Amino acid sequence: MDGLARRRGAAVQRLLRIDGEPVLVGIVQPARDRVLFAARAATPAAAQAGIERMRFATGVDDDLRPFHDRFAGDPVIGRSVRRDYTLRVRRQPHPWETLLAAITEQLIELDRAMEIQRRLIAAFGYRCPHTGLRDGPTPAVIARQAPARLAAFDLVPKRAIALRRCAAEVASGRVDLRSHDLRRLLAIRDIGTWTAEMVGLHGQGRMDVVPAADLGFLKIVGRLLTGNPRARADEAQVRAFFEPYGEWKGLAGVHLMHAAARGLIPARWSPDRALRPAGTRWSAAPARPARAA
Repeated sequence: MDGLARRRGAAVQRLLRIDGEPVLVGIVQPARDRVLFAARAATPAAAQAGIERMRFATGVDDDLRPFHDRFAGDPVIGRSVRRDYTLRVRRQPHPWETLLAAITEQLIELDRAMEIQRRLIAAFGYRCPHTGLRDGPTPAVIARQAPARLAAFDLVPKRAIALRRCAAEVASGRVDLRSHDLRRLLAIRDIGTWTAEMVGLHGQGRMDVVPAADLGFLKIVGRLLTGNPRARADEAQVRAFFEPYGEWKGLAGVHLMHAAARGLIPARWSPDRALRPAGTRWSAAPARPARAA
């Protein structure tokens, strides 16, 4: 939706920059359990690095069998786990890309946030003259912009300031988005736990993290706890709901959203209901991680 990837025939293409060098990565899935990657770059090292970033982004190397074995009988997400065992957490190739997206998505509709992201990418991102594809703007580029310039793209002024501050901290190295310790990021004004947890899940690939303050989760968990489709849970209730999923909270959250959108969750749920044991007729067939080449 942000315009950074495109489809060409059976392939999905994405432009990345590895140490400033443009890399075009193509992805094809000829079979349900097979994914092929190819890259074009000036050097083999850059091409390989681009492929590795997109393997991470697609989650193709994640072994999800333990998750499926454990939660195929779950009373809330079990139907989604059994039916859609290839479902994965979507990630961005770089955590900075996740952070930029999360700041634009704070407290507004997704379509409006996507439009803001497309405008920022068009104005400040890199455009490859040979492919026409773009890569997103670097932290250094965003840090050089005046807050008023960023606000002109429909960002709320305080979020424009927060985006610029984050960009400056990341560009300087004071905030390391590869580190699981994001206290320096949280110290920036108007950056809260939801934003940091989005970076953890979608930027770092941490399955043990769930953005509990997400409005979608507040709505779904509120409905599950009360049976009222208009009810809203609070953040603490959402965290308590996901606690039994342990190191798989992030993927459980993806399945919860997926199941709710397709009517696969119960109208009401009690936390006292136990899991059905794996191996019963409710369990899915063993899920296999996708093979990649």
